Amino acid sequence: MATRIPAHASTMRKAPRQARSRATVEAILTAGAQLLGRRGWARFTTNEVAEAAGVSIGSLYQYFPNKGVLVEAITTRHFDEVLAVLSAIDDETMPVVQRVEQLVRGMIGVHNINPALHRVLLEEAPHIESLKSAHETFETEYLRRYTALVASSGNRRSRESVVVAAQVLSAAVAGVIHDAAHRGTLGTPILKRELVGMMTAYLLNRC
Repeated sequence: MATRIPAHASTMRKAPRQARSRATVEAILTAGAQLLGRRGWARFTTNEVAEAAGVSIGSLYQYFPNKGVLVEAITTRHFDEVLAVLSAIDDETMPVVQRVEQLVRGMIGVHNINPALHRVLLEEAPHIESLKSAHETFETEYLRRYTALVASSGNRRSRESVVVAAQVLSAAVAGVIHDAAHRGTLGTPILKRELVGMMTAYLLNRC
């Protein structure tokens, strides 16, 4: 069973304001993401992250008082990357196929940088109370973006059908992407082609 970390233990100690401190936090997050994917939650330590990031453990603790807080920040950054991909297809003047291709390319790119990380975030990292709100916000925005894509695809659907179709499509894409990351097939051209074909057929050919 996953360990539950209290919300007060999962709060970033302070926000970086200057360019140097922002660069330090970025180095810590990048090193942390790489090590978390490679080592897994159980063997992941802040000492290793500090060493890999080229900062002192004291500098790391200025921002992240424990590894739970660091994993929270890594997860939130992943949420932001995924939403950035979805926001890039907001232009409804673009053909549906072009928007789908851009979405698939972006999702593969985000998850192909460090496929092992996403498995750890999904399967191994403990449930962190302070991430609950961030996760709910992410899920709401994630579904809203897919709903807009379905609604603008040109098919005649009721409002209820649009929402359900968005749920089906978003879950299907997430499932394919995460499964491919786990299998090591995320970068294969055929996967991209099949995923684009599946999404396009669902959006354009279903009444």
